[in-house]
Amino acid sequence: SASFLREIEKIPVIAKSNSTVLISGETGTGKELCARAIHHLSERSGFPFVPVNCGAIPVDLVENELFGHRKGAYTGAHESQDGLISEANGGTIFLDEIDCLPLSAQVKLLRFLNDKDYRQLGSTEVIRSDVRVIAASNIRLDLAVNENRFRRDLYYRLNVIPLSLPPLRERREDIPLLARHFLKKRAIEAGRDLDDFSIGAMRKLMLYDWPGNVRELENVIERAVVFAKGTSIDSADIALAESHEDDGMESFQNAKAKVVEQFERDYIRSLLLCHEGNISRASKTAGKNRRAFWELIRKYGIDVQGFRHHHQ
Repeated sequence: SASFLREIEKIPVIAKSNSTVLISGETGTGKELCARAIHHLSERSGFPFVPVNCGAIPVDLVENELFGHRKGAYTGAHESQDGLISEANGGTIFLDEIDCLPLSAQVKLLRFLNDKDYRQLGSTEVIRSDVRVIAASNIRLDLAVNENRFRRDLYYRLNVIPLSLPPLRERREDIPLLARHFLKKRAIEAGRDLDDFSIGAMRKLMLYDWPGNVRELENVIERAVVFAKGTSIDSADIALAESHEDDGMESFQNAKAKVVEQFERDYIRSLLLCHEGNISRASKTAGKNRRAFWELIRKYGIDVQGFRHHHQ
């Protein structure tokens, strides 16, 4: 899909630079895959790629994990330990779920990004490390900044090159492509002779909203390969988390109304943004009279004030 291509076409260009990258996207959209691609296409590809899930490290151990410690830095530190930043030297460190970093570690990371040096716990010695940082988050970091859960200065320092991966439900045309790719891969691994999906099975995949995105799709296909009875995947072989078993295709009218509503809402918001909340100019661009345009704004409960003097 165009929205996905737009983002992944940036990868070879991003790989040539050394700038920090912030990849945003829901869980399962392929953030680590993109980070690995950036690393492998860069001049750092001969050095380590170190993935770190910030959300999986206990809060009081984050700094220790990232920056390491000297012997005797705290009770139980019987020997020195290099951190992950040292391990990634020359290569790339991928900090997933960066929003989970405690504030103390955020300060230290910011200092490292600015100066490329750091101190281990219990040490006064400054260590330099040549590491490219790629961060990722499945929540909107700018909102975390506004809620004072994430440092504004660190957000700007990470967001030098933003990469945003769309959720699978916004690139539905890619579902058949991905589903067939995973089917081929999983069927070979399982030694099964499965070649395609029935129309009902594909329809079921296309109608589902995929909260777990591409990762969930791959898991669903893997499970279907295990349970498939025939030579193709049937609708009954596909088990979805919140399955709409009656699977009654939505009526044309309802489906169209939903799409139109979403379009109108997005279109009006973008016009108000362009014209800084000036309704006369926005309605003129839309080719609608002011009153009809105002009705649409009321219908969708859009706050015009929020668009005024947006540039300040």
